[in-house]
Amino acid sequence: ADAMRDEKLKVLRALRPIAGADVLTRTVRGQYKAGAVGGKPVPGYLEEKGVPADSTTETFVALKAEIDTWRWAGVPFYLRTGKRLQEKLSEIVITFEDVPHSIFDASAVGRNPNRLTISLSPRDAITMTILAKRPGETMVLKPVDLSLDLVESFKVRQLDAYERLLTDVIKGNLTLFMRRDELDAAWRWIDPIRKGWQEHDKAPKLYTAGSWGPSAATSLISRDGFEWNGEG
Repeated sequence: ADAMRDEKLKVLRALRPIAGADVLTRTVRGQYKAGAVGGKPVPGYLEEKGVPADSTTETFVALKAEIDTWRWAGVPFYLRTGKRLQEKLSEIVITFEDVPHSIFDASAVGRNPNRLTISLSPRDAITMTILAKRPGETMVLKPVDLSLDLVESFKVRQLDAYERLLTDVIKGNLTLFMRRDELDAAWRWIDPIRKGWQEHDKAPKLYTAGSWGPSAATSLISRDGFEWNGEG
């Protein structure tokens, strides 16, 4: 467990700081307004019980993070999390970089990079999206999925988040729990972002409940030529 947490601490300490006016180009904070989730109407955050009418608390955050190490230099990490979004899921998507000189022309490939998607919730699964040739005489490639559903493959009941947490507590498995120095490093990176919001971005951007968040989050990632998974 300590070896794993030592490595996580190295990452936190290598994160490039986001401070001051940088929050305007590298982060997006949002707050949901009334909409519909799962076909049912839901109130906006300011209409929820116990929430002050002038609250500026964010219910959505998207950001671009960078790690200043030789291994990850130049590789952007886009993160987003929020409440009342279109789907309730947790996943990691790795987009592979295009080769400098492709053997296929742009008309055959299009804008479809290879991707590895690791789904953590609601189902454990791994999907590799690659380009395959369409049947026929022409050389046109189409994205296809190679999928592994871990629940279906191993025929075991999937534990929910709290079951996993309690099981680790009972077994004394500390791997996924934050150590004090790890927590301190996380807050040292987050505090300048919160201060930057107070000084430069005081009000969160509104988004409709049941959507994927503020449009500014799409702009954040599209400026670099990428897109959030599921929105392309």
